Amino acid sequence: MAPYTIKWGILATGGIAQTFTKDLLTNPATRDVHDVHHSVVAAASSSSASRAEEFLKDVKAPAGAKAYGSYAELVKDPNVEIIYVATPHSHHFQNTMLCLEAGKHVLCEKAFTVNAAQAKKLVETAKAKKLFLMEAVWTRYFPLSIKIRELVKDGAIGKIHRVTADLSLAQAKDDGGLKFPPENRMVNMDLAGGCLLDLGIYSLTWVFQILYHCQAQAQREKPKVLAAIQKYELTGADENTSLLLQWPGQKTMGIATTCMRVATTPDGEGSPAAGPACRIQGTKGEIQVIGPLYRPQKYRIIMVGGETGKLEEVDCPIPTDKDRDGWGHGMFWEADEAARCIRDGKLESDGLNWEESVVIMETMDEARKQGGLKYPELIETDVYDPKSPLNGK
Repeated sequence: MAPYTIKWGILATGGIAQTFTKDLLTNPATRDVHDVHHSVVAAASSSSASRAEEFLKDVKAPAGAKAYGSYAELVKDPNVEIIYVATPHSHHFQNTMLCLEAGKHVLCEKAFTVNAAQAKKLVETAKAKKLFLMEAVWTRYFPLSIKIRELVKDGAIGKIHRVTADLSLAQAKDDGGLKFPPENRMVNMDLAGGCLLDLGIYSLTWVFQILYHCQAQAQREKPKVLAAIQKYELTGADENTSLLLQWPGQKTMGIATTCMRVATTPDGEGSPAAGPACRIQGTKGEIQVIGPLYRPQKYRIIMVGGETGKLEEVDCPIPTDKDRDGWGHGMFWEADEAARCIRDGKLESDGLNWEESVVIMETMDEARKQGGLKYPELIETDVYDPKSPLNGK
């Protein structure tokens, strides 16, 4: 049987869009996938059609792929089935609504939106229009992540009581500033800058996919949230944020931290010598996730007692396509999930459904509230405006 082919449109042409699109165009067989196939049929830049043309050339897209100089043109293309929204998270709500209103399925980059009210509006719209919608937390769909969730559910390390997770970058300068210029999206308040929405989402992903997602779905308990935020004096964005999450009914706690001054590990690439980026601790042992939380490629299991032979280390390399310049970053697995859901008539993914994306946004809302972190009204509003400057010209 021929694989199901899904036709993609790419909204925005920055670095994350290029990485994702290159992954789309790798041969699925290199990752042992034979039931779905991806086709890139169009891309749009908010600045010009020539920029979109340059993008398509850079990723070596098929010759017939169309280049558009506006998002409005892209969403009207009848050949596009699903759109990957690759803009800053400040733009996600308006851009995704533009796509949904045009009848397109959407895979939207994380963080899903700026706040929970926007996320709920997106979900309501997708549900009403019977369209697939998914937050692109690519790490959720790594075979490594899926295996760890299976181990947790199977009781491999006993009853889980605590998860700690950190994703941080060493960007401090000796003069007290940060290496990012004020206009950089990481610290720019107009682009919902700060470490929580950009980096902390991964720390929360690991806490949630163990302590929330692995609960029985019919009775999932939301966490209580205690948070502390340190702001960057130059722009007001959060530069150091910590969240303590408690699930009283589950007798579990999660600690999610993120920072832009010191890194998770000294070398910035997840040196095992510096310890794990995530620890999942149960009554019989723990699972340690090694490497940056967004793209881990190794985990280890350490059982209680630590006797010889009870430590297992598992490598999970990301497959590459030698016919596509050795490309393979790991974003193709979330694309495969989106294709299968649409093929099967599903509107949301079991790996990260709408309800969980909203709860995570509510958690970040509460953290921002406790830390006094608020963004400009233009990007906080949950009122859709097709003529919003966030949707381009």
